[in-house]
Amino acid sequence: VQLQASGGGLVQAGGSLRLLCAAGRTSSNNGLGWFRQAPGKEREFVAAINWRGDSTHYADSVKGRFTISRDNAKNTLYLQMNNLRLEDTAVYYCAAALRSGTSDIASSYRYWGRGTLVTVSS
Repeated sequence: VQLQASGGGLVQAGGSLRLLCAAGRTSSNNGLGWFRQAPGKEREFVAAINWRGDSTHYADSVKGRFTISRDNAKNTLYLQMNNLRLEDTAVYYCAAALRSGTSDIASSYRYWGRGTLVTVSS
């Protein structure tokens, strides 16, 4: 399973960005997720989606602002980020789990893509 995140960039606080993750060769049966790592901090869970796309799970810090979705026909995972805050600045990673459900535990994810940097400015 190969994953490649894109869509990061510089945005002002309150703005929006949409991240994409091209999941080439990935099985549509994989649960998928987004994690992020801010400078000097550990990697943390952001959002997860099950294989069918009808079950999602979010970190409390992004609930109501971020939306995870997937298009299995295109093997693409999305993260719509609205009302961005300074504390959302981080490198964002997409990941694929071996199981089909949602998980907020990094060790549940077997495959990881290269991250994309999101910088939120004041």
